[in-house]
Amino acid sequence: MMNTTMQMMEMHMKDMPMQGMDMMLMQECIEACSACEQACTMCADSMLGADMAMARSLCATMADMAGTMMRAMLRPNGMPMEGMMAMHMATMTMANASAEECMKHAAMSEDARMCAEACRQCAMCCQKMMDAMKGMMPAN
Repeated sequence: MMNTTMQMMEMHMKDMPMQGMDMMLMQECIEACSACEQACTMCADSMLGADMAMARSLCATMADMAGTMMRAMLRPNGMPMEGMMAMHMATMTMANASAEECMKHAAMSEDARMCAEACRQCAMCCQKMMDAMKGMMPAN
């Protein structure tokens, strides 16, 4: 069953650049970005010590990026498809970097392990969205 947010988006997208987007895929990506934002925020807050400075910084940045990506998907009419693709690519790249860094601390921190998993899910969903959008773009 489609939730209210997705119904609203579908209704507003009828004549816009993202017309025809798979709403279930978009919902999955929005939820993955939201989960990633939350996990990265909590993970960054839990990382103490100089040896975790890189992970803390990556997680804080990733939380911001995931939240921004999620909000951009909630208003797809205000973004050309090329811009949305670039945002997905940047989010995916940062999510993979954050996941890799968090995995270095996963043995010592369950937060870091869970954050790495949330980042991987976010990256995977961004890739799926990019693949779907590529199929919708006109050939040059």
